[in-house]
Amino acid sequence: MSDFLDILTHGRRLQGAVKELSIEELETVQDKLASIVEKRKEKAKQEEQAEIEKREKLAAIKKQMEEAGLNVEDLQALQSDAPKKTGKKRPVKYKLTDSNGDVHPWTGIGRMPRVYKDALDSGKSLSDFAIEK
Repeated sequence: MSDFLDILTHGRRLQGAVKELSIEELETVQDKLASIVEKRKEKAKQEEQAEIEKREKLAAIKKQMEEAGLNVEDLQALQSDAPKKTGKKRPVKYKLTDSNGDVHPWTGIGRMPRVYKDALDSGKSLSDFAIEK
């Protein structure tokens, strides 16, 4: 892609690249490039208009806040007062104490930890590590 841009943006390289094209083909290329340029200009104009509208809306909101005697800190305080949602932890179903005395809890969901897999391979049963409720 950078070779294409180098040729397109360098006058002599572009002239050498299109020397085999007929005048009709060059005019077609010119029309296509003009169309692309117009679309880009229109898009830039729309983005600029959207930015102007956004600034006008922000100014209107700021004015409403001043009339109501509010400031940005009031809004931030309102947001920080909302309690955070915390997920419910799954209960531990199995506990295994290894030879080092380390306790390895497991909910029974997801990939089985290696210490449990090793214990099962040595002949133990998963029910040996179940927590009774």
